[in-house]
Amino acid sequence: MGVADDAAVYRINAKTAIVATVDFFAPVVDDPYTYGAIAAANAMSDVFAMGGEVVLALNIAAFPEDLPKEAMTEILRGGAEKVSEAGAVIAGGHTIWDQEPKYGLSVLGLVHPKRIFAKAGLRPGDLLYLTKPLGTGTILSAAKQGKADDSWVAAATESMLRLNRHAMHLAREAGVSAATDVTGFGLLGHLWEMTERSGVSVEVEAYGVPLLDGAKQSSELGVHTGGEGRNKAWAGKHVRVGNVDPDLEALLYDPQTSGGLLIGASPARAKKLDAAFARDGHDLWRIGRVSAGAPAIHVM
Repeated sequence: MGVADDAAVYRINAKTAIVATVDFFAPVVDDPYTYGAIAAANAMSDVFAMGGEVVLALNIAAFPEDLPKEAMTEILRGGAEKVSEAGAVIAGGHTIWDQEPKYGLSVLGLVHPKRIFAKAGLRPGDLLYLTKPLGTGTILSAAKQGKADDSWVAAATESMLRLNRHAMHLAREAGVSAATDVTGFGLLGHLWEMTERSGVSVEVEAYGVPLLDGAKQSSELGVHTGGEGRNKAWAGKHVRVGNVDPDLEALLYDPQTSGGLLIGASPARAKKLDAAFARDGHDLWRIGRVSAGAPAIHVM
């Protein structure tokens, strides 16, 4: 790939390359089945962000010895059924004992070498799109603090469970070549990765960025995460912010679990992208544009 990307790619021949990634984390919700499904969706997302199809996955699990077997079973069942939804299979895995539950997947996918989505693929004139609203980090933190409405958590959970597979299909249909998924580094962190590696400048329309119900309210309540602070400390030095509400700016750094795809498309490809997403009733938001210049992010 030349530069680091969402997953490792190994080309087998002119038509086939393997996409490999791994991801796991501690519980983000209380229900074991839902936790397993979210962890699986999140792990597979890197393959979709590269334009690939998942073919198989291996479980990675660490469970406390006193965790009820029923809970372990539900976590693994949630992961297996989410992988099945993606058209793939769980083909084994490995489990160890640990004081805190952790679960995720090692994922293998396939992609045509000439149809890979790359972080370094942005070009001046491209339009920027997002396929899921932001806010899972702050909403889940608000829930832990007893400050979140049940409806906020339900909406965040539904978003985290939704695979990026179909969004990838539509982006591939439109012929885009630049994409990543928005996860732990937040929108601006992952956008900075694309900006730096593409050698371009970008503008983000902050008030056009979609937010989950409860995200702005949680930020206004003072709910922030350690990941948000780390993301701002790392990427913030490359970000120039205009007249933007600080509570909204914070959400642009909010670490996401199983977030959406961030896509760059030329104006011609963007028309096809808009049409494909509209045809299938799939969410898509235009949030900015790419221009020539030294790598930087301008938030307006």
